[in-house]
Amino acid sequence: MSLQFHQFAYNSDNYGVLIHDASTGATACVDAGDAKAISAALAETGWSLSHLWITHHHWDHTDGLAEIKRDTGCVVVGPEGIDGVDDALKGGDQFEFAGHKVEVIHTPGHTLDMLNFHVPAAEVVFTGDTMFVMGCGRLFEGDGPMMWESMQKLMKLPLDTKVYCAHEYTLASLDFALSIDPTNDALHAQADRVRMMRAAGEPTVPTDMKTEMATNPFLRPDDPAIRSQLGMANATNADVFTEIRKRKDTF
Repeated sequence: MSLQFHQFAYNSDNYGVLIHDASTGATACVDAGDAKAISAALAETGWSLSHLWITHHHWDHTDGLAEIKRDTGCVVVGPEGIDGVDDALKGGDQFEFAGHKVEVIHTPGHTLDMLNFHVPAAEVVFTGDTMFVMGCGRLFEGDGPMMWESMQKLMKLPLDTKVYCAHEYTLASLDFALSIDPTNDALHAQADRVRMMRAAGEPTVPTDMKTEMATNPFLRPDDPAIRSQLGMANATNADVFTEIRKRKDTF
C-alpha cells in the first residue's frame, strides 16, 4: 500500500508533513517546530506518531521535539548534535520506515547539518530549508559553492519526484525569479498558477522536480538567458549560483 501524506501549517509560513503507512499504522512527522500543530494534525487524521524526522537544528524545526517525543514515545532521527535525536544520521545513510527505504541526502548550505529525506518508492523528497518552490535557503552557515553542490544532489532526483519543502515562501521567490529569468515562458506560466493558488488560500507546496528544473533559478545557473541577465556569460555555475543567492538576499 502506498504512503499517505498530510501537510499542515504552523507559525507564519512553516509546513510540517505527516507520513502514514496504513498497513502497519506507522506515522512519521517531518520536523517538529510546533508540538501543538503536530498534535492537531494527528488528531485530524487519527494517526499515531511513531517517528520524527528532523532536517536541521533551527528552532522552527525543533522547538516541539521534546514535548512530542514525551507525549508519543516516537523514535527521532536526524542530524547529530540535536537534543532528543535517538538515531543520528549522515549523508549516504539509509533507513527503513514501515518497509519503505528512506535515503538521507546531506545538503549543507543553509545550515551545515541539513538533511533531506528521499523515499524513492513513493517518489517524494523532503527538502527542509534547502530548496523551496522557485527558491533556496539563505546561507547562514555555508557558502555559495557548498549550497550549489547540495542543489546538484537534488537535481539528480527523478523529474517525477514530489518535493515537500518547509516554508511557504513562493510568492517572494517568484518575484525574485522573474527578475533573474524574465524571458522564461515556463516561469511566467507558473507565476499565473501560484498567484491564483495563494489568492485562494491554497498551499503551493508540494512542487515537483520537473517544475523546479524549469522555473527555479537556483537550479539553472547554466542557463544562457540567466547568465546574460547577470552579465556572467563565462562564469562557472558555482559563481553564477552564488551571485543569484547574493541578489536574493537584498531583493
